Amino acid sequence: MSETTFSYKDHVRADWVDYNGHMNDAEYARVFSLSVDAFMDFIGLDAVGREQHSYTIFTLETHLCYLKEANENETLQVTAQLLDVDEKRLHIFFVLENGEGELVATSEQMLMGMDVTEGRPAPFPSPVQTVIDGIWASDQTKETPKQAGRTIGIRRR
Repeated sequence: MSETTFSYKDHVRADWVDYNGHMNDAEYARVFSLSVDAFMDFIGLDAVGREQHSYTIFTLETHLCYLKEANENETLQVTAQLLDVDEKRLHIFFVLENGEGELVATSEQMLMGMDVTEGRPAPFPSPVQTVIDGIWASDQTKETPKQAGRTIGIRRR
């Protein structure tokens, strides 16, 4: 894995399956939440980094698109693309695929860096910003996913 390529792997656990026989909608959110945690580790905000920098990340907003059912024991992989960044925020787009590489769901999120000592937003610590800059440089060359920026509404003809 290159330093700019993030990936989180999991599987559909038995207790994630609902009465419809596939992964419950709340569990898709769980997978994306676990992906945020793994992404934090990836950029240097694991338990040691959070302690060292007195810094963490909060989720401000999320938009999920459910595109395909996921079934018990099915392999899941999440990748991420930065859509925009500033000194303390990440506009990030997560893609969830199954073991066959089929698109299962997406999650567009706004994440905010937080100084835990001050209890308020703050710029990313320098080593974390360096990693983010590398990812951002790579992701700027990628096409924006078609699900990005979607709004919810009933389309009228």
